[in-house]
Amino acid sequence: FPLKPAAFHRAEAVALLVKKSVGTFLRCGIEEEGVFFEVFEREPSDLDTLTFEAAKDSMMGSGIGMNGISAALQMKGIPKGKNIEVYHMPTVEQCRKIGANSARAIKKMAFK
Repeated sequence: FPLKPAAFHRAEAVALLVKKSVGTFLRCGIEEEGVFFEVFEREPSDLDTLTFEAAKDSMMGSGIGMNGISAALQMKGIPKGKNIEVYHMPTVEQCRKIGANSARAIKKMAFK
């Protein structure tokens, strides 16, 4: 299904903001780990705010924010701006990795 430039994904346990062009690869990383998600729209904001809100809104506390050319992974309970992973201009592999690591966090598995 088509995504708008700023979409909010809320997995069974993962919430993430994606940009249309790389959102597919973030979703692939999550799906590879067997986690389901829904799409919700949000207003664009700075990366730390999007990532923090994604983790806060996630049922299990793991979130990915993407704004423009940057992506970050955040966990609920960690202060805003203290992201677990941050990529500027992420590659396809980095997008898949951050998606998979977000899903692995809720499954209590080691990161890739």
